[in-house]
Amino acid sequence: MADPSSYRPKPGQIPDSPGVYKFRDEHRRVIYVGKAKSLRQRLANYFQDLASLHPRTRSMVTTAASVEWTVVATEVEALQLEYSWIKEFDPRFNVKYRDDKSYPYLAVTLNEEYPRVQVMRGAKKKGVRYFGPYGHAWAIRETVDLMLRVFPVRTCSAGVFKNAARTGRPCLLGYIGKCSAPCVGRVDAEDHRELAEDFCDFMAGRTGAYIRRLEKDMQDAAEEMEYERAARLRDDIEALKRAMEKSAVVLADATDADLIALAEDELEAAVQIFHVRGGRVRGQRGWVTDKVEAVTSAGLVEHALQQLYGEESGDAVPKEVLVPALPEDEAAVTQWLTQRRGANVSLRIPQRGDKRALMETVQRNAQQSLVLHKTKRAADLTTRSRALEEIAGALDLDSAPLRIECFDISHLQGDDVVASMVVFEDGLARKSEYRRFQIKGFEGQDDVRSMHEVIHRRFRRYLAEKEKTGEWAEDGEVSAEDDGRPKKFAYPPQLVVVDGGQPQVAAAKKAMDELGIDDVAVCGLAKRLEEVWLPDDDDPVVLPRSSEGLYLLQRVRDEAHRFAIQYQRSKRNKRIRSSPLDDVPGLGEARKQALIKHFGSVKKLRSATIDQICEVPGIGRKTAETILAAFAKAEPAAPAVNTATGEIME
Repeated sequence: MADPSSYRPKPGQIPDSPGVYKFRDEHRRVIYVGKAKSLRQRLANYFQDLASLHPRTRSMVTTAASVEWTVVATEVEALQLEYSWIKEFDPRFNVKYRDDKSYPYLAVTLNEEYPRVQVMRGAKKKGVRYFGPYGHAWAIRETVDLMLRVFPVRTCSAGVFKNAARTGRPCLLGYIGKCSAPCVGRVDAEDHRELAEDFCDFMAGRTGAYIRRLEKDMQDAAEEMEYERAARLRDDIEALKRAMEKSAVVLADATDADLIALAEDELEAAVQIFHVRGGRVRGQRGWVTDKVEAVTSAGLVEHALQQLYGEESGDAVPKEVLVPALPEDEAAVTQWLTQRRGANVSLRIPQRGDKRALMETVQRNAQQSLVLHKTKRAADLTTRSRALEEIAGALDLDSAPLRIECFDISHLQGDDVVASMVVFEDGLARKSEYRRFQIKGFEGQDDVRSMHEVIHRRFRRYLAEKEKTGEWAEDGEVSAEDDGRPKKFAYPPQLVVVDGGQPQVAAAKKAMDELGIDDVAVCGLAKRLEEVWLPDDDDPVVLPRSSEGLYLLQRVRDEAHRFAIQYQRSKRNKRIRSSPLDDVPGLGEARKQALIKHFGSVKKLRSATIDQICEVPGIGRKTAETILAAFAKAEPAAPAVNTATGEIME
């Protein structure tokens, strides 16, 4: 525990201007990021008598070993820099919202020649129009199924599209009228794009004018006695109305707004967001966070706004944002939102009417989300705690192994030998800490030697990071290269689990002994009878089949096995798909694809001249010569053989 007075800046050093500050621990890792209108006044609050500080603030300042700051011109710049640093450094004492699920969006890929409608999750891509998020993917598919009757936009994958274009036959949707079949030329690219844009306009809420136009066309068709066309238009109108009914009108004035509500206690907070577009609830999402810092409702709202709009721009930021409490820097946050949208944004607390009633609904959802989260977490915490205690008791550990690392070896008959390292913290998988290794010390199949190499490399990296962070430096010197970001191998486990029995455990223990690592426990889990092996023990530890500890070890082992197989298969597939172009130095994927696209195949590229290769954009004469030299070194491909006739084909 550090004394805050040992790193307190001298009087007059801290500027009285807006800025962002970082607290670092003794290993130079950033543990907290904050912003302030006046750095001098804000930082002075952290160096009061410890007894007067909030318990979480006291824990942060006693964990920290230094503080630094960056001066900015405006409070809006401070807000943006704070968000960027929290995302970059992932400080342990900052509030960080985590999604309680990965929400699906209805996406229209307007960045393609023939836009496609599909379900998308994860990070948003440039040039793609998104609608949602939705609670379930099936809700998107039901909506799209109704809409395709009126807007027959392509929904197939690139592979299906290319295959249909090659064969000249559309897919099933093209035959039943739910796709305009641009793959076979029924509509050209321009007409298909207009369909996609009409689809987007309807989903964005501009529904009334389109339905009125269809109703007029239906009446005209009936008057002209085109009854089949009139009936088809009638069914189209009904399909669109059913799609609209799936999201009821909640605000009569066709408002575009996001409503944010909070439910919190001393330890945690839940956030619920309703996305209202055109007066209808188009999507809903929720977050839960641990209150690791002393933060008010206004602070939670500000963090939620940063999380929600930090990477958005344009129409993704609505005209109106309704919140339960205004941020402390209301003017700066409003200005920041306005810059993200490119137009004025209203940030306010609803006081009466429909918006107030809808906010109460969002609030009830947030409260239910927090109750459900606590119920699940209580059960999970109890089970995980019991599992960790059982492991500690069975392996005779001094304390519960809060960080467990498991290693597994994978290969295919001695080829593409790889290893995986998975990490479980507090009984939960921490996938950002997973690592994978390629066996380099030897060739062939030897699981024991492979395990020794992997464990040795992992803990050698740990010792290197430990030295780099300054734990071994004299006089408290720290490497200037350390920037506070989380390190790949900086944190040691309390328990290492290897997939295997006595030989693998002995190899892991030997590797750690060679490096002088004596404070990390090692065990192995053998698949045959699920027994646990310890170093230098002739008999295994047998845990009861109903043991939560055994179940946790099996989960860790199985996850390491899955991760290793995934890496091994990817390496094998990459090796199978390799070509002589891979051996050309400085030739990246973009130029490889340009070459294949220009010539059509590697075979035609192999027979091209230097001048013909130079015609490809980005390929100079020297590169063309290098490409032909690589082809000359490579062995010629085996001729194709017709298995029916035995004929050698060109």
